[in-house]
Amino acid sequence: MTSFRIESLRLERGEVGSWSRLHEQHRDWPVVYTLNDDAELYVGESVDATSRLRQHLDGVKKAHLGEARVIIDDSFNKSACLDLESYLIGLFAGEGRYKVLNIQTSGGSGNYYQRENYRERFREIFEKLRAEGLFATTIEQIENSDLYKLSPFKTLTDEQGDAVIAIVQSLLEDLRQGPGGTLVIEGGPGTGKTVVAVFLTKLLADLGAWDGEQLENESVLAGLFTTENSATLRGLRVGVVVPQQSLRSSIQAVFARTPGLGGVRVMSPFDVGKSDQTWDLLIVDEAHRLNQRSNQTSAQKNREFKEINEKLFGFDDPSKNQWDWVREMSHQQLLLIDILQRVRPADLSPVVLADLVSGAEARGRLHVLTSQLRMRAGEDYVEYVRRVLGPEPPQRRLDFGEYDVRFFDSVAEMQAAIVERDFETGLARLIAGYAWPWNSKKDKSRVDITVEDEGLGLRWNSKVVDWVDSPNSLAEVGSIHTIQGYDLNYAGVIIGRDLRLDPATGSLVFDRKHYFDTKGKQNNPGQKLTDDDLLAYVVNIYRVLLTRGIRGTYLYVVDRPLREYLRNYFV
Repeated sequence: MTSFRIESLRLERGEVGSWSRLHEQHRDWPVVYTLNDDAELYVGESVDATSRLRQHLDGVKKAHLGEARVIIDDSFNKSACLDLESYLIGLFAGEGRYKVLNIQTSGGSGNYYQRENYRERFREIFEKLRAEGLFATTIEQIENSDLYKLSPFKTLTDEQGDAVIAIVQSLLEDLRQGPGGTLVIEGGPGTGKTVVAVFLTKLLADLGAWDGEQLENESVLAGLFTTENSATLRGLRVGVVVPQQSLRSSIQAVFARTPGLGGVRVMSPFDVGKSDQTWDLLIVDEAHRLNQRSNQTSAQKNREFKEINEKLFGFDDPSKNQWDWVREMSHQQLLLIDILQRVRPADLSPVVLADLVSGAEARGRLHVLTSQLRMRAGEDYVEYVRRVLGPEPPQRRLDFGEYDVRFFDSVAEMQAAIVERDFETGLARLIAGYAWPWNSKKDKSRVDITVEDEGLGLRWNSKVVDWVDSPNSLAEVGSIHTIQGYDLNYAGVIIGRDLRLDPATGSLVFDRKHYFDTKGKQNNPGQKLTDDDLLAYVVNIYRVLLTRGIRGTYLYVVDRPLREYLRNYFV
């Protein structure tokens, strides 16, 4: 492939005119360009760079962006330019130095001739832009960040794109004709439910704010930008509900850096219940983690649950749950659900979740995501893990392709391997089931996790919010409550004695005395949880932990019979 060049000029009428006459490719060739000032940036593509730059000068939204760079390559075609445009938008948004002004219609270009070769060239283009000061960090550092992983400028898969278009069309129909019922996205770990939620929130904001300006991008999403749709969605009150505190904080940070999303509230279910306003649409990520009426994490939360029920329903109805709050406080709801990621008794019951899914399916409002995006082990890895920990194990898998699966007989050796992977790629962490008490929570000098025959003492996560990126996280062990909803490059998973194998029956069993998540084994009112009930939650926890790694999963098992059983499936 031929070499590229990046030509820089001021976004001024005289300079654009002079630049136009320097080469015919300035007027008739597919290119990608950037516009920026110190705070804001825009990425575009065009087959006539001169005309496009003049259009920006004539407009009001980007004329203030004084610096222009045009990326020219003799081998560029329309598909490559669409792909590069989307690639750069994602990286700029993921680094967060600039506010990216693009309207969100970019979906990349799909596959095309020599795409892998072009992608190698894109990395060279990135490095050249970094040398010119537009980027401050490496691609790897950006791709490891929450801003990138949760960016609303992600390129959607066809499956995700179809879901987004169908959901927008359903919402438009409901706003014009009356609510048609709750919408549901169902998908397992790594299928991109959160990405869809964030993308959709940004798309609705862009549609509602669109002023009729001609769009550059030819994505299928561009067809949604009509005067009628914009008028219908203008002023739409959208809120995002995230039960987990850590993931909620990460999404709030992304929205704060994204034009059009700064005013969208990212809330806990308690925030929704206590609010004085209602929403046209509430998008609930990890909706399976909405709570039933149960013992909350503090006495204050128990009082708030009672007060919210009284506020919304006139009295403290113990049957009401946080899903009832969401429904009461919004005209429309979009729930993102994975029933097998329920990890505490307080989570919405399987019956409620199954009813929500089946009801949405009956109304044509269910969208199922199946394509595995997170892990390099292939689309069937999640199902493989689920079956390994289920009553009907799968046939032993001998080849995980480029996915790095390793089984360890020493926690110390696994920790050393995780440290090596973190040095190489970043985002390698130890995570474990809640099979040890959290001694260090109150006494920082104490250790939490010890293993027989090893002189190794580890501490649980010293913080819950943003633990993965905290300075001490590589030397600590994260729990399900720090990692659910997040990606790692490598996950070193410790299965503790809360999950054991009965050698006599060959069945998985729950060991209550080695399970230290107090809220994870508390009964809901009128309920008495059996060990079999709690086994289901613990199995779900380990299924989640074993599907966090993008590049690889390492595994150590404390219980010897279970260790030998699982060794057959993960080596």
